[in-house]
Amino acid sequence: MPMNFRYALAFALIAGAGCGKAQAQERTCGSRDPVNSIAEMAEAIYACWQPPPGTADLTLTLCFSLRRDGTLIGKPRATFSKLGPDGSLNRAFVASVIEALNKELPVPFTEGMGGAIAGRPLCPLFRATQERKS
Repeated sequence: MPMNFRYALAFALIAGAGCGKAQAQERTCGSRDPVNSIAEMAEAIYACWQPPPGTADLTLTLCFSLRRDGTLIGKPRATFSKLGPDGSLNRAFVASVIEALNKELPVPFTEGMGGAIAGRPLCPLFRATQERKS
């Protein structure tokens, strides 16, 4: 299994399985506390995400890569989405995901994490729920 795929898969599993409301409350949006794991990176991004009202059950997977200094490489791209029939709600939902990423950039990686993550594809899953997000 290629190394890039392993990192993307690990991030997707962590992001989809456990980075919801409780973890996002542990970290504040824009915190400069060092990030030393993929789970902490997901928490940092999710802490900045506020899904718009009325977007429960909408889902988006956003793929991107970061440099060792935590800045974005290129443009993020959606690789999966489950959106609804309301175009304006869909646009607001997608914009909220992009805004969360932008608020957290640059991600304050530790030196070791920055070296390990640099250039690797990351694909977190954003899913709005009735309560907030998962």
